[in-house]
Amino acid sequence: QVQLVESGGGLVQTGGSLRLSCAASGRTFSNYHMGWFRQAPGKEREFVVAISRDGTSTLYADSVKGRFTISRDNAKNTVYLQMNSLKPDDTAVYYCAAKELWAGITAPKYYNYWGQGTQVTVSS
Repeated sequence: QVQLVESGGGLVQTGGSLRLSCAASGRTFSNYHMGWFRQAPGKEREFVVAISRDGTSTLYADSVKGRFTISRDNAKNTVYLQMNSLKPDDTAVYYCAAKELWAGITAPKYYNYWGQGTQVTVSS
Protein backbone atom coordinates (compact mmCIF):
# COMPACT_ATOMS: atom_id res chain seq x y z
CA GLN A 1 0.00 0.00 0.00
CA VAL A 2 1.00 3.58 -0.66
CA GLN A 3 -0.59 6.41 1.28
CA LEU A 4 -0.66 9.82 -0.39
CA VAL A 5 -1.45 13.12 1.29
CA GLU A 6 -1.77 16.34 -0.69
CA SER A 7 -1.33 19.82 0.74
CA GLY A 8 -0.84 23.37 -0.44
CA GLY A 9 -4.19 24.15 -1.98
CA GLY A 10 -6.04 27.38 -1.33
CA LEU A 11 -7.62 30.50 -2.77
CA VAL A 12 -5.57 32.63 -5.13
CA GLN A 13 -6.28 35.44 -7.57
CA THR A 14 -5.93 35.11 -11.33
CA GLY A 15 -2.27 35.23 -12.26
CA GLY A 16 -1.15 34.00 -8.87
CA SER A 17 0.82 30.93 -7.90
CA LEU A 18 0.48 27.92 -5.64
CA ARG A 19 2.72 24.99 -4.86
CA LEU A 20 1.09 21.67 -4.12
CA SER A 21 2.86 18.87 -2.31
CA CYS A 22 2.05 15.20 -2.15
CA ALA A 23 3.74 13.21 0.60
CA ALA A 24 3.93 9.45 0.21
CA SER A 25 4.35 6.73 2.80
CA GLY A 26 4.24 2.98 2.75
CA ARG A 27 6.00 1.23 -0.09
CA THR A 28 9.13 2.52 -1.80
CA PHE A 29 8.22 5.87 -3.34
CA SER A 30 10.85 5.65 -6.07
CA ASN A 31 9.15 2.55 -7.48
CA TYR A 32 6.19 4.62 -8.63
CA HIS A 33 5.48 7.05 -11.41
CA MET A 34 3.43 9.93 -10.06
CA GLY A 35 0.61 11.90 -11.59
CA TRP A 36 -1.46 14.93 -10.76
CA PHE A 37 -5.11 15.05 -11.76
CA ARG A 38 -7.86 17.55 -11.14
CA GLN A 39 -11.62 17.47 -10.98
CA ALA A 40 -13.91 20.44 -11.21
CA PRO A 41 -17.56 20.26 -10.09
CA GLY A 42 -19.68 18.41 -12.61
CA LYS A 43 -16.68 17.38 -14.68
CA GLU A 44 -14.66 14.22 -15.05
CA ARG A 45 -11.28 13.84 -13.43
CA GLU A 46 -8.65 15.04 -15.89
CA PHE A 47 -4.95 14.47 -16.28
CA VAL A 48 -2.67 17.39 -15.47
CA VAL A 49 0.90 16.12 -15.42
CA ALA A 50 3.01 13.05 -14.66
CA ILE A 51 6.61 12.36 -13.71
CA SER A 52 8.62 9.18 -14.01
CA ARG A 53 10.07 7.24 -11.09
CA ASP A 54 13.46 8.91 -11.36
CA GLY A 55 12.17 12.31 -12.37
CA THR A 56 13.78 12.32 -15.79
CA SER A 57 10.58 12.16 -17.81
CA THR A 58 7.50 14.34 -17.56
CA LEU A 59 4.27 14.69 -19.50
CA TYR A 60 2.00 17.74 -19.33
CA ALA A 61 -1.55 18.36 -20.44
CA ASP A 62 -1.66 21.06 -23.10
CA SER A 63 -3.80 23.22 -20.84
CA VAL A 64 -1.01 23.62 -18.27
CA LYS A 65 2.15 23.54 -20.38
CA GLY A 66 4.39 26.47 -19.64
CA ARG A 67 2.51 27.32 -16.44
CA PHE A 68 2.80 24.22 -14.24
CA THR A 69 5.94 22.33 -13.25
CA ILE A 70 6.11 18.92 -11.65
CA SER A 71 9.07 17.72 -9.64
CA ARG A 72 9.85 15.04 -7.10
CA ASP A 73 12.27 14.43 -4.28
CA ASN A 74 12.63 10.71 -3.72
CA ALA A 75 14.68 11.27 -0.59
CA LYS A 76 11.70 13.08 0.91
CA ASN A 77 9.05 10.82 -0.65
CA THR A 78 7.33 13.88 -2.06
CA VAL A 79 6.11 15.11 -5.41
CA TYR A 80 5.43 18.77 -6.07
CA LEU A 81 3.30 20.76 -8.45
CA GLN A 82 4.29 24.38 -8.95
CA MET A 83 1.40 26.26 -10.52
CA ASN A 84 1.99 29.71 -11.96
CA SER A 85 -0.17 32.12 -13.97
CA LEU A 86 -3.28 30.51 -12.53
CA LYS A 87 -6.61 31.00 -14.26
CA PRO A 88 -10.19 30.53 -13.04
CA ASP A 89 -10.38 27.42 -15.26
CA ASP A 90 -7.72 25.85 -13.03
CA THR A 91 -10.20 25.78 -10.14
CA ALA A 92 -10.65 22.15 -9.07
CA VAL A 93 -9.77 19.56 -6.49
CA TYR A 94 -6.25 18.39 -7.25
CA TYR A 95 -5.25 14.79 -6.63
CA CYS A 96 -1.92 13.05 -6.72
CA ALA A 97 -1.75 9.42 -7.69
CA ALA A 98 0.81 6.64 -8.05
CA LYS A 99 1.26 3.80 -10.52
CA GLU A 100 3.99 1.31 -11.36
CA LEU A 101 3.90 1.35 -15.16
CA TRP A 102 4.31 4.37 -17.49
CA ALA A 103 1.82 2.93 -19.96
CA GLY A 104 -1.55 4.60 -19.54
CA ILE A 105 -0.01 7.39 -17.50
CA THR A 106 -2.73 9.89 -18.44
CA ALA A 107 -5.68 7.65 -17.56
CA PRO A 108 -7.02 7.77 -14.01
CA LYS A 109 -8.28 4.18 -14.18
CA TYR A 110 -4.73 2.80 -14.35
CA TYR A 111 -3.51 4.39 -11.12
CA ASN A 112 -3.29 2.19 -8.06
CA TYR A 113 -3.17 4.76 -5.29
CA TRP A 114 -4.78 8.16 -4.75
CA GLY A 115 -4.62 10.96 -2.25
CA GLN A 116 -7.68 12.63 -0.78
CA GLY A 117 -7.29 15.79 -2.84
CA THR A 118 -6.70 19.45 -2.12
CA GLN A 119 -8.92 22.30 -3.27
CA VAL A 120 -7.52 24.99 -5.54
CA THR A 121 -9.72 28.00 -6.19
CA VAL A 122 -8.70 30.78 -8.57
CA SER A 123 -10.77 33.94 -8.34
CA SER A 124 -11.25 36.28 -11.29
